[in-house]
Order: sequence, then structure tokens, then C-alpha cells
Amino acid sequence: MEFLNNLVQVIRDVLWDYILLFLLLGAGLYFTIRLRGVQFRKFGEGFKNTFKNLKLNGEKADKKGMSSFQSLTTALAGQIGTGNIVGVATAIATGGAGAIFWMWVSGLLGMATIFAEAVLAQKYKHTDENGVVHGGPVYYIKAFFKGKFGKFLAGFFSVAIILALGFMGNMVQSNSIGTSFHTAFDVIPTWAIGIVVSVLAGIIFLGGVKRIASFTEKVVPIMAGLYIIGSIVVIGINYQNIGTAFSAIFVHAFNPNAIIGGVAGTAIVKAMSKGVARGLFSNEAGMGSTPHAHALAKVNHPCEQGSIAIIGVFIDTFVVLTLSALVILTSGVAGNTANEGILTQLAFSQSFATFGNWGSKFGEIFIAICLFFFAFSTIISWYFFGETNVRYLFGNKATKFYALFVIAFVMVGSVLKVDLVWNLSDIFNGLMVIPNIIGIIALSNIVANLGKEYDDITKVRKMNEKILKQQKIK
Repeated sequence: MEFLNNLVQVIRDVLWDYILLFLLLGAGLYFTIRLRGVQFRKFGEGFKNTFKNLKLNGEKADKKGMSSFQSLTTALAGQIGTGNIVGVATAIATGGAGAIFWMWVSGLLGMATIFAEAVLAQKYKHTDENGVVHGGPVYYIKAFFKGKFGKFLAGFFSVAIILALGFMGNMVQSNSIGTSFHTAFDVIPTWAIGIVVSVLAGIIFLGGVKRIASFTEKVVPIMAGLYIIGSIVVIGINYQNIGTAFSAIFVHAFNPNAIIGGVAGTAIVKAMSKGVARGLFSNEAGMGSTPHAHALAKVNHPCEQGSIAIIGVFIDTFVVLTLSALVILTSGVAGNTANEGILTQLAFSQSFATFGNWGSKFGEIFIAICLFFFAFSTIISWYFFGETNVRYLFGNKATKFYALFVIAFVMVGSVLKVDLVWNLSDIFNGLMVIPNIIGIIALSNIVANLGKEYDDITKVRKMNEKILKQQKIK
């Protein structure tokens, strides 16, 4: 078992430190150039499309899909998870503060990648014999690659995402919940937390896409808002260290050897790889997971949802993840490598200790609650992503068995952390990327043409709005 785990670690490191580092950054750069900086051009429009009809209890999702906002919150449920609390701490501990800079770079480039993913998911979404709409990488991969190769590539992606997110990934999420709650409440055993999480997850799973959409549209905005407020308070307590924190991020991005050791070149690669890897785990741009949610949005044009997907990466990376990084760096706990998995919880605890012993305990409890909602919403979202692929591979009847397996994995994950499973999860997360990136690059002409078409539609709409406004003035 030890030999197998060491072998898996070597494969994981090669995959993330070399192959995916260049594949993800390269794809993001390619789409940024090909789509003429779409993440900058469409940011304002995406922001407007996201929040113009913001409701925590909007229209009901049905077999034809869900609202654009529900699709975004379902995607964000998968994006805003333990990667924003635990993942950023791990990146800082192993790659230094400079890893945060490379998280930003991967996020900025990933905004262009996720635009392409969302557009293609909308373009090639599928309606089955029961009138139910589905979508995701398997459908746009097969749209370009016909025959056996297309089936192989789509099947490879489906197996990878089911294992990476549906099973092993959800074990990671439930283990984070169990660990944080056990840290905050010593009297609560992890198995009890596992039972509660499994039962709640099962109730939502059985409600199908309607219940999933209803859950995410309510919980995601509230949980994100609560964590943002708490993080700003902690950063405010440690305000004198804000300048030092930003300095560390930029300086150690290109000279991290003083922090993590080794020669400069090796240290920079390590900071880059850890930043990009944790950035992907957080915002999932290029991974191929969020297109399953964006495919179901009811929009007038595929690029409309693409612009909204851009905002999802921005919220995840440049708001939530950045605040987590500043919480850790300003509070002075970054050097505590012995407890890297709970650095954020430690930062909150130490910062609130300013107000006394009750403040310290409040900090632990606050993060435990936030992590519960972050991780639990990710479990719901990742279950949904996996279910789409189970349905693609095995049909509708197999989804019931899949739900039972996920519930079991969630329960086991809350009480048991197996290093081999965690390392395999990282590998399959990485393997998902390869067929997805191949698919979206192969279809980049379609994305570019749809983007040009949408630009023309937008120009005509703005011109008509201007004429109407002038007529009203007259």
C-alpha cells in the first residue's frame, strides 16, 4: 500500500507540476487571445446579467433547465468549496505566498477558458427521450470527434469525473467538514457529523435538479456573503499587515526560495504548480465540471451564459480565495506547516482572540460553520456533475445506485482519511482536464463565431436602446 501510494504521488506530481501547468495556462492564454480578451470585454455585461434579476427564490427549475442565476449558483457551489479555505492554506504552506499570485494568473486566464466551456455546453446541450435537458463536455466532445475516438474521449472524461468528484472528491469534502467540526466541538464525533451530512445530502439528491437548484440559489449567496464579511473583519483586525501580505505575494511569486527552499528556478516552478493546481481545484476553469450546470441555463444566446460563467471564476478566485489568503497572511499563521490543513481556522481563532477566550472559540466555530456550507454545497454540486455522466454512460436507472454510492462515500470520508484516495482524487481531477481541453480547443472556431455573432447582436441592441432613449427625450 505504501509503495502504491508513493507511485501515485509521483504520477500526481508529474501531472500537475508539468503537464497540466502548461496545458491549463496555455489554454487560458489561447482563448484570451482568440476571443480578444473576452474576460475583460464581457466582464461588465456578465456582471449585469448575473445580478440584474437576483433572487434567492426565483423560478422553479424543470426538465427544460434552470434560470441563469441558478446555473451560476450551482456552478459556484462546486467552485466555492474547501479549495477556498483548506486549499489556499495548503498552497501557501507548500508553495509560499507567491502561489497566490499564480492562483490569480490561472484565474484570470481561466475566465476565458470557462467562457468557452459554458458557450459550448449551451450550444451542444442534449434533450433526451423524456424531454429532459442535459449538457456537459461529453456532448461537445462527441460533436467534434465522431466515431470510436469521440466515444472513447467522452467515456474517459465521464469515468474520470465520476471518480474524481462524485466519489473521491466528495470524500475530501466530507472529511474537511468532519475535521473542522471536531476541531471546533471536541465532544462531537466525526461519525455523527458524517451521518448528518449523508442524510441531508441524500434528501437533496432524491429531489433531483429542482431541489438542487433551489438549494444552491439560496445557500450559495448567503454562505459566500457570511464568509466575506467574517474575512473582512479578520483582515481589519490585522490591518497593519496588509501591505506586508501583498508584498509577500508578489515578491515570492518570482523569488520564493527564501520561503520554501531550493534554487530559484525550482522554487518558482513549485509556487506556480501549487498555485495553478489549487486555483483549478478552486475555480474549476478548464476542468469540465461547471459546464454541466451552465448547459441547463435558459438564455437567449450561448454567450450570455458564457459572460455569467466569467463572473463565477471572478467571485471564486478574486474575491473569496483572495480574502482567505489575506486572512492567513495578515494573521501571521502561514509558517505553521504542522497544521496547514486548518490554517484558516487557526487564523480566525487567533485574530478573534483579541476579544478574549470567547473570541478564539468563536473563530473556530465560525470557520467550521462556513466550511460546512462550502463543502456541503460542493458535495451537492459535484453529485450533480457526476450524475449527468452516469446517465450518459449507463442510463437513467443507474443514477439511483450512483446516489447510494455517493452517500456511502460521504459517510466514509467524514471519518476516514486515506492518503491513497486523496492522491488518486488529485490524479483523476487532472485527468478530467485533458479530454475537456482537447474538446474546447478543437471547437474554438465555433466559440469564436458565436462570440462574433453575440457581439453583433449586442451592438444592434445597444443602438436600438440609444434610438429609443433619444426619442423619449424628444
